Amino acid sequence: MNFTKFAFCLILLALPPAAHAVELKISAQALEHTLKSQLFNTPDGRYYIKGNANSACHVYAESPKVSFSGDRIFVHVHTNAKLGTHLRGTCIGIGLSPDADVSLLPDAEGETIGFRDARIEHLSESGELNFVLMPFLSRKVPSSMTVNAATLLRQVLAQSRQSTGYDLKLDRLKIHSMQVEDNALVVDVDRDLSVN
Repeated sequence: MNFTKFAFCLILLALPPAAHAVELKISAQALEHTLKSQLFNTPDGRYYIKGNANSACHVYAESPKVSFSGDRIFVHVHTNAKLGTHLRGTCIGIGLSPDADVSLLPDAEGETIGFRDARIEHLSESGELNFVLMPFLSRKVPSSMTVNAATLLRQVLAQSRQSTGYDLKLDRLKIHSMQVEDNALVVDVDRDLSVN
């Protein structure tokens, strides 16, 4: 069982049934794990923005790092680009290897932990590379970090009978707010659980 899922389950179950409000604290490492598993999930840990592992000319991002600053979540990636013309199995052109950064605001809707207001913080010096990187950083990265918290919890609770002897079910989960506080994304939720 994934440690993030297990910890999430324990936090929710530790509260008495009468208390519906729960405050979850999600670490940068948990968000980074989500990003890696949903986007950087190739065997080499890369996301190919242009081309693939066998392309002579390509652009890929790798090594995502998530951190918090102020009220924003920062995602730092290392990029590698070979831009030019494919000729006899090689890329005739330039090679670039810059880092890039995007920051996001947390956003909640119903059961979903999401992100909005993507702001490019740092790009390369190459206009051609930036043309490819901007949609990736401003759209693909935020959408790949989105998680339906209720679905995640229901997956964990589906194993509850085998591990605890009780059949635990999540009847309802609603996210009220999210904000960055210190070194965590703090999520305020209401939940209803039933035990059989």
